Amino acid sequence: MILKEKILHLVEQYHEEVVGYRRHIHANPELAFEEYQTAEFVANKLKEFNIPFETGIAKTGIVALLEGKKRSEERKEKRDIVIALRADMDALPILEENDIDYKSKNLGKMHACGHDVHTASLLGVAKILSEIRSEFAGTVKFIFQPSEEKLPGGASVMIKEGVLENPKVDYIIAQHVYPDLEAGKVGFRPGMYMASADELHITIKGKGGHAALPKNVVNPLLIAAKIITELYSFFETKKDIPTIFSLGNIQGNGATNVVPNEVSIKGTFRTMDEQWRKEAHKIMIDKAEQIAKKMGGSCEFEVRVGYPCVINEENLTAELKQSSIDYLGSENIIDLDLRMTGEDFSYYSQVAKGCFYRLGTAKPNSNKILGLHTPTFNIDESALKTGVGLMSWLAIRLLGVRS
Repeated sequence: MILKEKILHLVEQYHEEVVGYRRHIHANPELAFEEYQTAEFVANKLKEFNIPFETGIAKTGIVALLEGKKRSEERKEKRDIVIALRADMDALPILEENDIDYKSKNLGKMHACGHDVHTASLLGVAKILSEIRSEFAGTVKFIFQPSEEKLPGGASVMIKEGVLENPKVDYIIAQHVYPDLEAGKVGFRPGMYMASADELHITIKGKGGHAALPKNVVNPLLIAAKIITELYSFFETKKDIPTIFSLGNIQGNGATNVVPNEVSIKGTFRTMDEQWRKEAHKIMIDKAEQIAKKMGGSCEFEVRVGYPCVINEENLTAELKQSSIDYLGSENIIDLDLRMTGEDFSYYSQVAKGCFYRLGTAKPNSNKILGLHTPTFNIDESALKTGVGLMSWLAIRLLGVRS
């Protein structure tokens, strides 16, 4: 049996088991850096697979190491390739509305971004690769990462704690659920793919008082309104670089007849250009401070620098795309558009050659899109076959196996 057929056979053999992993994780979601039960579940499975691992990285993260048993003749004078496969484990603070047997048991917490799928898939990959380790040379690191959803992001912390070292990782790949795409299909994009993502925290201070005595107050709401409209107008003129300036929260805590002392605003800034990103931070702060000062108040503008842009290494992505065509057929591979969402996989791809691709999860021939970060997000679980099988195949192809 050639290796591709062996992987396809094992995917079918273990599909129900992987579905069980996913449903268990889905029913027991945990928020960023709180993934203790999830990590314990992962650790217990790795023990079953006889794969050595280390726990407690970035608090709740796990790294497992699987060494192939087949020595590569072409590489006998060199060290073997080391690749990393990454899955994130954290859930979101969302109240699940799905009527399913494996609905979240943790009120107000939900796997609404598919990290249960990512973790279950990677466990499936680990199980399959452990069974065919005699077929490849090289080393596979399985990275089970906490806190993709919350700054500073688990990736940056795991990197600081040496997850890409000892042995040093050459390539890292990850997949992410994509509800716009049918199960059985995947998408790739070389080069720039996803935006940087920064948080905006703005505090505008004025002088509160009685709303009927406007001469005695400096209304921070008026200052906030001016800052908001000026910044939106400014960024609407920036058409040459993909850019998003968006505010989603404003709080004044006044009343019908009370002007508050201060107003807080929260939002996000995203772009596809790291140099422009730095320039834009300064522009936002300067404009807001100048407006507030001119209107008699003050402004504290904090940019909490978040994840960088996701940039897929072009040669690696081209190779993985071709390998995916070999495994799934060209009709099941799509080219992805630029995306203004953010991902902390970007930190890994700054250190090692990386590729972040999308896994279709929609039910075929259905018009219903179960969107990410919504209370009704769910997947067609046949996508787990693709998630497990393709990543297993990509790993061994990347390690140099061509059978």
